[in-house]
Amino acid sequence: MSDFRREFIEFAVAQNVLCFGEFITKAGRTSPYFFNAGLFNDGASVGALAQFYAQAVQASGVKFDVLFGPAYKGIVLAAATSVALAQAGLNTPFAYNRKEAKDHGEGGVLVGAPLKGRVLIIDDVISAGTSVRESVAMIRSHGAEPAGVLIALDRMERGQGDLSAVQEVQQQFGIPVIAIASLDDLVGYLENTSGMTGNREKVAAYRAQYGIRSA
Repeated sequence: MSDFRREFIEFAVAQNVLCFGEFITKAGRTSPYFFNAGLFNDGASVGALAQFYAQAVQASGVKFDVLFGPAYKGIVLAAATSVALAQAGLNTPFAYNRKEAKDHGEGGVLVGAPLKGRVLIIDDVISAGTSVRESVAMIRSHGAEPAGVLIALDRMERGQGDLSAVQEVQQQFGIPVIAIASLDDLVGYLENTSGMTGNREKVAAYRAQYGIRSA
């Protein structure tokens, strides 16, 4: 596991964003862990999160011209990650959308930089892929092309078929999905952290039942 990936897992656990126990997922499964990015809700935690996003996308080598954050969670993520990238010497424009079009002032549904060139979508996770599909359609309607999707955690969990939501997005749109960390990284953290034996066994059992194969 790359250092920043382990550090991200440790950070998410310390912030209670990543919790262990029994949680019911949207698919109705009983999961031994839960990731709630909405709990990154103050300046320090969002600033640190943005640094992890910046490290992940730079490590990926994916080229992009604009960051796009779909409303609502993606708005904060795009703005904060743009700041983190600028601090790393990569001054990147960002944009986001409104849920409803504005009929006065600048109008429209888009706010921020124009969508042009290669646009990187940023969000917390990919669940059903709905937000990504809507974002891709919006990007292409402005004559730009999606460069990929940047997320915090890839659960590596099957959907209705054999593929995960991340794999479905990659297959459908032919774009990479970059995650700060994945279920593999979480398992690695549990295997190398004292006092986590019970959680490790439960997560391993869950992965065996619902997980996809590592790439």
